[in-house]
Amino acid sequence: MMEQFQIRRLKKGDSWLSVIVFALIIWGLISIYSASVVISLENFGTPYYYLTKQAIALGIGLVVWFITQFIDYHKWRRFALAFFLVSLVLLAMVFLPSDKIAPVLGGAKRWLFFDTFNFQPSELAKISFVIFLSAWLSSRKDEIGDFKKVFLPYWLISGLVIFLIFLEPDVGTALIFMCIALGLYFVAGARLSHFLLIFIFSIVVVFILGISSPYRMHRFLAFLNPSFDPQGIGYHSRNLSIAIGSGGLWGQGFGNSKQKYLYLPEAHTDSIFAIIAEELGFIRAMFIPILFGLLIWRGILIARKTGDDFGRFLAIGIVSWFGAQVIINLGGMLGVLPLTGVPLPFLSFGGTSLVISLISMGVLLNISKQIRNI
Repeated sequence: MMEQFQIRRLKKGDSWLSVIVFALIIWGLISIYSASVVISLENFGTPYYYLTKQAIALGIGLVVWFITQFIDYHKWRRFALAFFLVSLVLLAMVFLPSDKIAPVLGGAKRWLFFDTFNFQPSELAKISFVIFLSAWLSSRKDEIGDFKKVFLPYWLISGLVIFLIFLEPDVGTALIFMCIALGLYFVAGARLSHFLLIFIFSIVVVFILGISSPYRMHRFLAFLNPSFDPQGIGYHSRNLSIAIGSGGLWGQGFGNSKQKYLYLPEAHTDSIFAIIAEELGFIRAMFIPILFGLLIWRGILIARKTGDDFGRFLAIGIVSWFGAQVIINLGGMLGVLPLTGVPLPFLSFGGTSLVISLISMGVLLNISKQIRNI
């Protein structure tokens, strides 16, 4: 009788996590409508084009979110390798010499197109990467300090995925994968010397890659000096500053953004925080990082209370993923990090990102359902 009572309690899950996710989703839909209304009218003759597409993706995402939160997270371990290999194949497919299947968009090859359906393989790879590394590390927990058995294969596997994404090129997403790998490796109990070695190596590689490309070097110079090439490489950073600065503390009012009138690139995707800050003001916009901070805090609590290594690694991997993505996006918006073109989870327009983010939250909720007190 007591066991049945406890099982029923476990099925409730972390209701705070659900509340936070839905608050972000609703805020995202409202913000996408406001930020995209001009470009939507310009390109499609209706103010609701991007809102409608995001709403459709949300419908799909809610279905898979509902399903995944009732799938025992331990079952993901059985399919970790197969799921990971499929993701690798899809990541490699973006380099196919086919403008129909893998076109060059914005100077990068990040999308796969199949008739009317298209998606970013790197988004699917995020969840498969977390699941695979979590399964791999949990099976080698007792050998985590072994250089040959764990350190080398772990970073060769992680490096392969990061390298494929970097080649697209997508430096921001590659950094997210690096943060996931570092976060999991640290929590698994890696030797401090091994962790510092790969951490320093990562910084050196990022620096070399940054100065090896004229485009990335110019973006870094624009980050250091916002007035650098204001009509060229510094245009995006300059208009971000204008949007956030003109919003002041309390904003211009909902729908009254001026930067969304085709001045600010990617206003409804990567730059949506700037539009929110312009319309609602910096003080109200700060509730966004607060909500994400609460989401990450709930994820850490779930990881700490999980009774097995696989579940703990899964939770930490998801937390590392969202934490890195939010920091990279908001850091670029606020000018404390270089711009990388990373979307803001749940708020930026993007169907693939929304669906995969909801799947990850479903997995996290299922982990919380198997914890007695959360």
